[in-house]
Amino acid sequence: MKIFVAKLNFKTTSDALKQLFEQYGTVESAKVITDRETNRSKGFGFVEMTSDTDAIKAIKELDGTDFDGRTIAVQESQEKPRNERSGGGGFDRGNNRGGRDNYRDKKRY
Repeated sequence: MKIFVAKLNFKTTSDALKQLFEQYGTVESAKVITDRETNRSKGFGFVEMTSDTDAIKAIKELDGTDFDGRTIAVQESQEKPRNERSGGGGFDRGNNRGGRDNYRDKKRY
């Protein structure tokens, strides 16, 4: 089961997060999410545990507790909805509301 951990101290490491959850069972992975450009923690992370039972126990017991000087929020991770189209700059050729394709179709005077 994948667990979302929020409100982490910005100095918390992935190893420290893993050690916290290992008290409740086997941890497959633990990752504090960092900003690509600055490599600073974003204050949240994910933990994956092998047993759903252990994960549920960890969520119940760790949510709202103090860790590294911060009160953390712990819950089951929810899958992020994926859009059919991702990225892009908002230029939609399919709606004929403008853009280069529509411009080319107009008569030039």
